Amino acid sequence: MVTRRARLVRTAYLLTGDAGEAEDLAQTALAKVYASWRRVARADNPDAYLRRVLVNASVSRSRRMRVPQSLSHSPPEVPVSDQTDRVLVRSVLVAALGRLPRGRRTAVVLRYWEDLSESEAAQAMGCSVGTVRSQAYKGLAQLRSDPDTAALLWPGTHRQEGVSV
Repeated sequence: MVTRRARLVRTAYLLTGDAGEAEDLAQTALAKVYASWRRVARADNPDAYLRRVLVNASVSRSRRMRVPQSLSHSPPEVPVSDQTDRVLVRSVLVAALGRLPRGRRTAVVLRYWEDLSESEAAQAMGCSVGTVRSQAYKGLAQLRSDPDTAALLWPGTHRQEGVSV
């Protein structure tokens, strides 16, 4: 639990957009896994099981919420002055992730932030590999077309009608 908590909270933050909500979500996932630890410990990949519980808890929470939430404008980490560019890129990216629909955001976070394979992401999301591919592709396309991320991540390019010049 101690070794996985920080990464779990970061992933939860990317899924929820709120530091407090991320803490609660990670706590919920860890409590559920703890309650069935004997079964989890016998599994081939306890980390995959924990990710699946986290994603399921995130989906359940968002279904119960009556008021839609969006990602906050800044990540929970305190920026260090010599890492200003990195913090700026990260905050713009996190804000852009918040504008993605839940399925696309989950696929992009699991595939590219958590660096999971398509099959691992599909297992965590409870869907097919094709769905992960489709959601990740559409999510990346939406991030590329977002004016904030395009200007920051691809400076000097002019994007017009999907063509980079």
